[in-house]
Amino acid sequence: MNLFFKALNDKTRRQILESLKEKDLTAGEIAEKFHISKPSISHHLDLLRHADLVTSVKEGQFVYYSINLTVIDEILKWFVQFSKNNKKK
Repeated sequence: MNLFFKALNDKTRRQILESLKEKDLTAGEIAEKFHISKPSISHHLDLLRHADLVTSVKEGQFVYYSINLTVIDEILKWFVQFSKNNKKK
């Protein structure tokens, strides 16, 4: 969970996730949306992958990235438990 919050702590990584909610993208397609170097984008994607927020699939010479909704669902369930506990009081 710490990796999840660390990954979300950066504006660029949050913007990458926003881009991926539309469709799966290659690293090059993601890099085109930002004014930073491709190695920097790769670093951000690596952190997002380690936090399980994105998955990657290699197709030929391209790697496609997609958002991992499973991990987001788990985090949302974790947050909801606090809301449920507060309603009981």
